[in-house]
Amino acid sequence: MSMATGSKGQTSDMNVTPLIDVLLVLLIIFMVVTPVPPKGLAAMMPQPPQKDQPAGPENTVVVQLMERGLGQEPTLKINQEDATWDSLQGRLTDVYKMRAEKVMFVRADDDVAFQSVAKAIDIGHASGVEKIGLITFKTEVTKPARI
Repeated sequence: MSMATGSKGQTSDMNVTPLIDVLLVLLIIFMVVTPVPPKGLAAMMPQPPQKDQPAGPENTVVVQLMERGLGQEPTLKINQEDATWDSLQGRLTDVYKMRAEKVMFVRADDDVAFQSVAKAIDIGHASGVEKIGLITFKTEVTKPARI
């Protein structure tokens, strides 16, 4: 800021150097103090199997939705056992009650509406399932490698 009075008058300039020094120090302090969230991948640790839990491929739970016809809800199977929409949540809750890995797969026929698949996924989440995967016909069929 300057002030001029006449040709031989006084001029006074404000010294802003200390102000800039203080601002730079505060900037450095806030940069150092600001917590940086840790970055990395979330890793799942393998859990030991429960005594009541069978080992092997029986651990995989697959909910199948099969089309019955026009305008009808698809039929359900849990690992090849028949189920109904009313009993699905209770049966899944019983299955996942003592499991360490809460993973479920949903397989639906091509003609099944996505609304029914979404309903099965919602019921799975309500039953305590943490991760749900979708199985398609293409992932089940493996083609031999060409040499």
